[in-house]
Amino acid sequence: MLNTLTVIGLGPGSKEYLTIGAMEKMKKTKKIFLRTKKHPVVSYLKEQGICFESFDYVYEEKESFDQVYETIVDNLVSMLKDKEVVYAVPGSPFVAERTIQLLIEKSGNEGFSLEFISSVSFIEAMLHTLKKDPIKGLQIIDGLQLDQQVPDIKTDVIVTQVYNKFVASEMKLRLMEYYPDEHTIVVVRGAGIPDEEKVENIKLYELDHVEWLDYLTSIYIPRIDDNTVKFYNMNDLMEIMKKLRGKDGCPWDIKQTHKSLRPYLIEEAYEVLEAIDNEDMDLFEEELGDLLLQIVFHAVIASENGQFDMRDVITGICKKLIYRHPHVFKEEKVDSASKAVMSWEKMKRKEKKEDTYTDGLRRIPKHLPALMKSYKVQGKAADVGFDWDCVEDAIEKIKEELDELLEVYNTKDQDKITEELGDLIFAVVNVARFLNVEPEIALNKTVDKFINRFEFIEKTANKNGKKLEKMSLEEMDALWNMAKIHKN
Repeated sequence: MLNTLTVIGLGPGSKEYLTIGAMEKMKKTKKIFLRTKKHPVVSYLKEQGICFESFDYVYEEKESFDQVYETIVDNLVSMLKDKEVVYAVPGSPFVAERTIQLLIEKSGNEGFSLEFISSVSFIEAMLHTLKKDPIKGLQIIDGLQLDQQVPDIKTDVIVTQVYNKFVASEMKLRLMEYYPDEHTIVVVRGAGIPDEEKVENIKLYELDHVEWLDYLTSIYIPRIDDNTVKFYNMNDLMEIMKKLRGKDGCPWDIKQTHKSLRPYLIEEAYEVLEAIDNEDMDLFEEELGDLLLQIVFHAVIASENGQFDMRDVITGICKKLIYRHPHVFKEEKVDSASKAVMSWEKMKRKEKKEDTYTDGLRRIPKHLPALMKSYKVQGKAADVGFDWDCVEDAIEKIKEELDELLEVYNTKDQDKITEELGDLIFAVVNVARFLNVEPEIALNKTVDKFINRFEFIEKTANKNGKKLEKMSLEEMDALWNMAKIHKN
């Protein structure tokens, strides 16, 4: 069993913030380690005759903060084999102190206990300096993790660890993704430390122009006014949608139901596809927003009915993605895209409790366009080996189905004609699958080509003073061939 590690906080800077408990513990202990001596209260500790060592040398040896913190923790745990140790950190152990979280994680596995002596964090000192009450909301962000932590622009934010101009420049660029460049922020150095405290109101874009940034510097970003929002988020979209559906909202939005919105969901999905085909990124962005609106619309209606809300939708898809990717989130490994798809399908069948492959075929949505549905059905059947050996065999099947259609097309058996025509189309889709061509896309391109060529026929006829309805098929066909030459 290892000895106990006592953790104390040195407060935000001024000796007035040191607690009596912290001072008494340090006076009684011979083995004290500071995470860093770069703290204003250190000189006071020396005056009080308190002896200590620090881990500042680790910062010089390691390339990243993660490596620094892990090394400090490993050294502390190793020392506990011989004696009890006091570990002192700036501020409070539970505010922006990564080594403490690592120690808590290790204590259970390594068999040592932790004791904490309460202390004041830099947050209290910041609030005192700013004269702010956090009761309406306050978010605290590690400035070195802005790639992972997103500021909530609707609440006040404190960003820590503004060490120097280089760090400030990186922070500024990140923050300007959410706030206007001209948004007023407050830079605070040495909050609560007499004769050292500095406070300056500046514009966000000026952050890296401040000359006196150091390890005691943080910034305060006031919540943003709705009129100056630079970027909205999912919560904003939800609130807008709820207002539209609310008591004083839009009459049209209020009367909508899941069923009444069905055609819009399909329409918006196809408009997204059209934007992709046209390679129009501005339109693509807009259409994705329209499609997202439909999803949010349905989620809000469901929430009003007490069924589910957008949080449930997002949670559901996150759980599904994690579950169906054991080769990413668990130990299973795959080395190709095809094996990743096989892993996905295996987890999907397990999740859906499908006992047979036919269950998978029946699960394909009934409302999917027939070309897309047949493409998916054939693909699933091919996954278990029910497929032609080569595309030539699939082409022969088209000829066979065409012959069968020719045998019945002159009869009055409409059901049989429908059946054989369906078989022919199904065979064509199979060839498309072999050629890695989406039949829905291919047919849509042909439709567009037909419209363009028909337009050429009509415009050419009009130039020649003719009307289409007065022209013979032979005349229109001649213009059709001209359209082909003009690549319409």
